[in-house]
Amino acid sequence: MIQKIKKYSTTNRLVLLGIILGVLFGIFLPQLALKQQVIGQIFISFLKMLVVPLVFSSIYVSIMGLGNLQSLKEIGVRTVGLYILTTALAVFTAILAMNLIPIGEAVSAHGLEYAKASEVAPFSFGAMILSFIPANIFHALANGSMMQIIVFSALFAIASLHLKKERQLLMLDFFTAVTNAILIMAEWVIKMTPIGVFSLISYVIAEQGVQVIVGLWKYVVMVVAVLLIHAAVTLPALLGLFGRINPFRYLSDVREAPIMAFSTASSTATLPVAMRVVEEVGGVDKKNASFVLPLGATVSMDGTAAYLSIAVLYISHLAGVDLSFMDQLLLGATVVALSIGVAALPSASLVMMVVILNQLGLAVEYIALIVAVDRLLDMARTSLNVTSDLVVVKIIDQLQKIKKQNV
Repeated sequence: MIQKIKKYSTTNRLVLLGIILGVLFGIFLPQLALKQQVIGQIFISFLKMLVVPLVFSSIYVSIMGLGNLQSLKEIGVRTVGLYILTTALAVFTAILAMNLIPIGEAVSAHGLEYAKASEVAPFSFGAMILSFIPANIFHALANGSMMQIIVFSALFAIASLHLKKERQLLMLDFFTAVTNAILIMAEWVIKMTPIGVFSLISYVIAEQGVQVIVGLWKYVVMVVAVLLIHAAVTLPALLGLFGRINPFRYLSDVREAPIMAFSTASSTATLPVAMRVVEEVGGVDKKNASFVLPLGATVSMDGTAAYLSIAVLYISHLAGVDLSFMDQLLLGATVVALSIGVAALPSASLVMMVVILNQLGLAVEYIALIVAVDRLLDMARTSLNVTSDLVVVKIIDQLQKIKKQNV
């Protein structure tokens, strides 16, 4: 265990060095930084290449490993419940912060344009539920539709539990081997992390420029502050309360995953790294990690939920609209409810923001005022999304271990 922690500490230092050099490269050599984007794209492509087979096989193996539907129901309810709880607390923190320090001075929406808003199809909960069900599993696999893949692999595993014992063992052995092989491939890709991070960070800085933050500094500071409070206070408190461990030591050990999430701005691309880290240095049982983390990569959106709450309240201030207590309560409930399902849809954050703004009667055009820093903030909120996953999987693992000790 000590050797593994040292190995990841070395990787973390190299990744942080990649981030620092990437920022400097993007600032001082922007033209070169824009041209070398392909390196970062290759790195992301390799990570995404692993996600679909890893999610399918790991979900299957984890459910089969539970052995019965009662265990599946228990861990499933706990997992979803914890994800809803952490998301709700993130939203509460964001709304409280915006009420204590209400930033945003009123401006007119006249002349503002946001073309993407008109491209978003009308949202409905019926469409969201239908989006969970794969009409063609091969199409879902080819397109990386995570929620559909999770639903099918879960049903496939449950159906396999009804097979004869020898066939169950055969299926379990096959998909366990697939999972292990994918994780070995993930180790190879992880060695590219410092170079990939350098490329991605330098490109973002060169494309966006640090000057875009200047005009929206209060908004950026508010978002980052709320995300940090949730990551450094709320989540550790939950982990200490339910997991009964030192939360900061654990989060320090598994910090490579949030760093990776920050650089890639993708929870799914970070999944192979998160699974390997929580098992090797986080002490999480492989069965629990295989079930909780793939689900979290799809539905856990603490950072996104906090960001959206701040963005909507900021836009309301820009529009000169004071939202009542009931409006803000509706905002919080809507964000929590949508965060569970909208992640299965493309442009999830955009869909959620358009839906909420329309529901509150605010002009969608105001999105144009904050979209300039969205890419940079996306990196921060994705890092929090993954941190929440790491906390929930550890809590679930601890609760399962406590249960076994009491039996």
